[in-house]
Amino acid sequence: MGVIFYASAQPYEKQDMKPFLTNMVDLSFLAPYLDWVSLSYHQSEVSVDVLGVAGFIEFFIRKGAHVTVFFVLMLLFLAAVRKTTSCTFPVSISLSFTLTVAYAGLDEFHQGFTAGRTPYAGDVVLDSFGAFMALLLLIYVHLLKRKKRS
Repeated sequence: MGVIFYASAQPYEKQDMKPFLTNMVDLSFLAPYLDWVSLSYHQSEVSVDVLGVAGFIEFFIRKGAHVTVFFVLMLLFLAAVRKTTSCTFPVSISLSFTLTVAYAGLDEFHQGFTAGRTPYAGDVVLDSFGAFMALLLLIYVHLLKRKKRS
């Protein structure tokens, strides 16, 4: 949670990956493969035409980070709940998911106080999707363990 808080407290300019992507690797060869992709996100067009190849790739790295970080946070919440309470698995996993989604909302709210950043409900949906993917994995593993014990 501290890492997420720190990252969301940084202005976008400090996290801009486009210079790194542009200077380290020539990504222009990807343009013909990606130029057909266009989507709308936060009332803006996301495409190679609008963002350039580096900006387009950065967009997906950033959104993938949302999913991944909150996937991991869900796992960590579950570990903490299981170690510190005697709750059943269904209660533990429900509590962990709820806490993860709540923190996603708080994180976006916190971004509203950071220069150059704006809170966006779509990012909470991405964060929640990461938590949901962790939830599905955890249920699957739990069911496999139960089946193996039987």
